[in-house]
Amino acid sequence: RLYAYDAEQNGKAEPLKSEMQTLLRLWQGRLLRIIVNPAMILAFVFGAWLFWLRSGEGADWSFAHQPWMVTKLVGVFLLAGWHGFLAGQRKKIAAGTSKYSSKFWRMTNEVPFVLAIIMVLSVTTEWTLG
Repeated sequence: RLYAYDAEQNGKAEPLKSEMQTLLRLWQGRLLRIIVNPAMILAFVFGAWLFWLRSGEGADWSFAHQPWMVTKLVGVFLLAGWHGFLAGQRKKIAAGTSKYSSKFWRMTNEVPFVLAIIMVLSVTTEWTLG
């Protein structure tokens, strides 16, 4: 959402534009550095730990080939890729070279939630194909 607010500032007059963009870019950096990056690292650490625990219970690795697990793993890697895209865009926004509009950022704001809903539903129902 902060990227959308930043993109909206492009149509505004100075000095309000530069003041708001400075503040928004500060918030973007802090959000990424203090909340998003540590959360992604912890998610990977705890996910790997749970994967290891599940495979260490005497069970084989067949659960890793179940459709619900494949769906979850694909979702996790898509979210990690989205995270990388957003981190790269933060640098472009700070440099003033971002090509995306406020509308783009508002629409893509829902991508992580849709992926999360798909992953949660596939795991809780142990969704199977067919």
